[in-house]
Amino acid sequence: MAVYVDDELIPWRGKLWCHLVADSLSELHAFARSLGLREAWFQSKSVYPHYDVTVSVRDRALAMGASMGDRQTIISCAKLLKHELSLETQPVPQS
Repeated sequence: MAVYVDDELIPWRGKLWCHLVADSLSELHAFARSLGLREAWFQSKSVYPHYDVTVSVRDRALAMGASMGDRQTIISCAKLLKHELSLETQPVPQS
């Protein structure tokens, strides 16, 4: 399992922002909590589920063991997260 950040550097509200993803939702949320992020900040409704993080938070994530991910890695992980989210929302069959 792994956690990844990118270097998108998207300007918004006077800061530069990046994306945080992981191989699984549980790993992503646990790592985000360790960074001090709230689960409410998780972008679950986005085309690609992720956390938005500032450059300073990205740098802390890297220091804590996250890897720098290229665009393809970030998108691949986000697709896995989206699939995992879809499994969570499927109704449980009644027996």
